[in-house]
Order: sequence, then C-alpha cells, then structure tokens
Amino acid sequence: MRCIKTLTCACAALLAACESPGPSSTPATVAGAGTQSARVAGATIPPPPNPSVRARDWTEYKIRAARRIQLANPAETFSGPLPDPLQSIPVLQVHLNRDGSVRDISVLRTPRQSPETLQMAIRAIQRAAPFEPVAHLPRPWQFNETFLYNEDLKFQLRSLVEAVP
Repeated sequence: MRCIKTLTCACAALLAACESPGPSSTPATVAGAGTQSARVAGATIPPPPNPSVRARDWTEYKIRAARRIQLANPAETFSGPLPDPLQSIPVLQVHLNRDGSVRDISVLRTPRQSPETLQMAIRAIQRAAPFEPVAHLPRPWQFNETFLYNEDLKFQLRSLVEAVP
C-alpha cells in the first residue's frame, strides 16, 4: 500500500512537470481562492460553490465533490443504467487539506480487470480539484469514491448513483 502511494505521488509529480502537448490534453488550471473557473480540455469547470453556502455534513460534501468530478471529466463518464457486470470498480480515498485541495489519494480497492482504470480514476479526481474547503467539517478531512466503469471504460460515481431517488 505504501509503495502504491509513493508511486502515485511520483507519477503525479512527473505529470505536473510535463508540458501539455496540445489543446486536446490541456490539464486543469485551477484558479486561486476558488473565485474563477478551471478549464479542462476546452470545458469549463465551475469554481467550488460560494464558501458561504457550505456543505452541512460529509454526505452532502461527497455528493458535491462527485458532481464536480463528473463535470471535470465529461468525456470519461456515461449516463443511464449501470451494466451488469461492470468492467472495473476502483475505490479511492481522497485526503484533503483545509482549503479543499487534494493532499493525497489512497487506493482502497484495485481492480483486477482493466487495472488501467485505477490511474484513470486518480486523474479524474486530480482534474476536478480543488474541492470545497473542509475546515468546518469534522476530521479526518477525507472521503471515499467508487468509480463504476462500463466496458467502454467510461464511469459513473457510486455517490451519484446512490443519491438518485
């Protein structure tokens, strides 16, 4: 587990040091203090909601974070019913700093089938960051997200699937 964290951090550092080869793979550029929008591959991701309208609890926070992940990754998501069986189900734990920036991402479940979806899920979270500030919520400042991949390697997030009545 420690090796995976180290590799993930090393990969993230290497990716951050690389320049973007062109407009089709533009990485997220995140605005300061959550006042401007971020851009991902030509799509605009809204800034985190107004800090005066804070999530009341971790359940609400997790749903807001899942919506942000989905908005930041429109080409990697699908809608409609979940297939049976799912192609891959990576589960990640996102550790946050008080300002909503991602401190660390831990792997809780590595998929045996289509293992490349693990890195795809990590990148999806990184593209959506930063999230809303969490200083008002109880510690630990973290949430889990389950990525549900279909055979086309497009995902839905379990938090949003479960939130739909």
